[in-house]
Amino acid sequence: MPYASIVALPASVRHHLPPEAQEIYREAFNHAWTTYADHLDREQICHRVAWAAVKRRFHKEADGMWRPTSAHFH
Repeated sequence: MPYASIVALPASVRHHLPPEAQEIYREAFNHAWTTYADHLDREQICHRVAWAAVKRRFHKEADGMWRPTSAHFH
C-alpha cells in the first residue's frame, strides 16, 4: 500500500532514518508500488527499491545513524 506521508511509514523506517531519507523512502516505495503492480511479491519488492533509493543518498555510520553521503551534503 502506498504511504501518504512519512508518518505512515513502518516504525523500522521512521525510527532509523532522518526525515529527508524517510521522504526518499516514501517516494521510491510509492513509485515502485505502481511499477510492480502485477508482481505477487509487490510489497517486498517495493521495500527493497525504497531502501536502495535511500542508500544512494545516505549511508549508515558506525554509530548507527544514517547521514547523507558526502556527494549530497548541502
